Amino acid sequence: MIGFVLRRLAQMLPVLLLASLAIWAMVYAVPGSPVGALVGENATPEQIQATIARLGLDRPMLLQYWSWLHHALEGDFGLSIQNREPVVTLILQRIPATLQLGLSASAVGLALGVPVALASALRPRGWLDRMLSGWSALALGVPTFWLGILLILLFAVRLRWLPSVSAYVPVMDDPAGALRNTLLPALTLGVYVSGIFARFLRAALLGELRADYVRTARSKGLRERDVIGRHVLRNALLPFVTIVGLMTASFIGGAVVTEAVFTYPGLGRLLIQAIDARDYPLIQGCIMCILVIYIGINVLVDVLYAYIDPRIDYG
Repeated sequence: MIGFVLRRLAQMLPVLLLASLAIWAMVYAVPGSPVGALVGENATPEQIQATIARLGLDRPMLLQYWSWLHHALEGDFGLSIQNREPVVTLILQRIPATLQLGLSASAVGLALGVPVALASALRPRGWLDRMLSGWSALALGVPTFWLGILLILLFAVRLRWLPSVSAYVPVMDDPAGALRNTLLPALTLGVYVSGIFARFLRAALLGELRADYVRTARSKGLRERDVIGRHVLRNALLPFVTIVGLMTASFIGGAVVTEAVFTYPGLGRLLIQAIDARDYPLIQGCIMCILVIYIGINVLVDVLYAYIDPRIDYG
């Protein structure tokens, strides 16, 4: 298993290298210049040339990229243009909030989607299946920003149960406060993703329920609960785990719209603020962090396959 993880990480190195090149080049390809954002509109030509020399922008492009990559590998993405703080410090301040929101939203999605998929797959083409399939379609079709606004109007404005502006409260420090501040954005994202989870798991369950081993298990007298829980559900989890990992990575990478609606201080909101301010070092750092999170979750999903299906050979 350790060898497999090391091989997967080694396979990701070229992806990271190419992605880092694209991230570095993308910022310099957009209209405008990092120098203009640094020195301001009223800078003199001498100030502009001095800033170019200080940043090393007068060197060949490959040397500029190598210098940026070398510092990035050391965890140094430079200073934020807007805040004049290290980019890594700003990102590390937002990652705990993003992790808490992403995991909470995934938990809500699983709590809503898995029972819907099971009930729908075990009674296919019945009234319950039609009703639950309609719920899945509705969850997918409702925009997250609209649902978030409705939840704010109901629970924050009318009922006054929850705050309309969500702050980050660490769950280990204040579980009740974390629940109050995270529940609405997590519910907004969780309802949407529950439709995706329900559809993928239902399709996988229906495919497994038609397999020969299910008929054999039932003919041997196994209880239906054991057939579903120990055999069908476990085999249906492989494609389902993949989509759960991808959606969790997308939440952690930045649920930009939901964070904007609830003014939640996550990584996605930080990225949008950096784009608005043309804060190039912060943009590069945020995108690189999101990329590393995606790759890490993909490797974790591959490792989980071994525990779900021991037949997978990692040799």
